[in-house]
Amino acid sequence: MSVVWNATTYDGERRRLVHCFDEFYGTAAELVARFCPNEPAILDLGAGTGILSAAIVERVPTARLHLLDASAEMLHQAARRLANWQPHITVQSLSEALPGGPFDAIVSALAIHHLDDADKRALYGRIFAALSPGGLFINAEQVAGRSARVQNLIEAVHIDRARALGSSEDEIEGAIQRMRYDRCATVSDQVDWLSDIGFEDAECLFRSFRFAVFAGWKPGLLAS
Repeated sequence: MSVVWNATTYDGERRRLVHCFDEFYGTAAELVARFCPNEPAILDLGAGTGILSAAIVERVPTARLHLLDASAEMLHQAARRLANWQPHITVQSLSEALPGGPFDAIVSALAIHHLDDADKRALYGRIFAALSPGGLFINAEQVAGRSARVQNLIEAVHIDRARALGSSEDEIEGAIQRMRYDRCATVSDQVDWLSDIGFEDAECLFRSFRFAVFAGWKPGLLAS
């Protein structure tokens, strides 16, 4: 089943449902700013309305953006938001072949957890192939707990903090229904998969309960 969002209300819901919104997206943007060359080519997977790409160009205004998402409606919103950067737009699912690249960074936010574990690993392999030597993959993601106790904790904190940030009960119920179809994996498993594929220094660099940012580098010359 596909996960359906309303493109016109998506940004406001993200603000209320991701309690660590600024640091979550900001960590991914900071990594691009620190490790990518001037005028980096960036591929944003599951780009949605362009929230992550917008955070990146605040830090790296010379970025060349390529946005990919299965929803044309979401990408329409993203193209309007990022009009000054004239992003290249691709409407397709994450299970299809990626644009050729190579890319200095491939990023994603709150998208890959919709795939099952085998498809996640296959996508990570395609990402590795599409990166330039020394290129960076960053996934700002919703992750699973390693035990029932931890999973119950992160789910409870998510709902409590969403309410505190102004989510209505209808909005919370909608989020709960959508999350029934999520296929989240643990951070540790995903970092291990990246290492097995060949990424260097794969690491979780930010986490707040169910929200984490992890990254890995393709071997090769680091960007100056």
